[in-house]
Amino acid sequence: MPQVFDPLPADSANQIICCYVNATSRIQIVRVTNIPSWYFERVVFPGQRLVFEALPEALLEIHTGMMASAILSDTLPCNRLRIHDEVMVSYDVEEQQRLEELNDGLSSDSGKSAPATITP
Repeated sequence: MPQVFDPLPADSANQIICCYVNATSRIQIVRVTNIPSWYFERVVFPGQRLVFEALPEALLEIHTGMMASAILSDTLPCNRLRIHDEVMVSYDVEEQQRLEELNDGLSSDSGKSAPATITP
């Protein structure tokens, strides 16, 4: 389960693993707004890959950062961003969780001088 901080509602079925890549030179904010009882919003830096769990009917809004604002530049159906299960065989959930905690400063790993970053 790659998306751990904002899990899908407990009654959700048919979750899919999705991947979005910011192929622009601008910071983007991505969010899903059409799934009741679920909040998903992330900042995606240029060239960054975002792997997350969603429902097939979810719509991913892409907001591109401009000077002091963000403009809705696209809306993508999550079923078009789906990663098939055989691709995810090498995905280590515990390692991804540890990296996200380090990035958010939640880890008790005080021996590190700077937080780790998630590399695609």
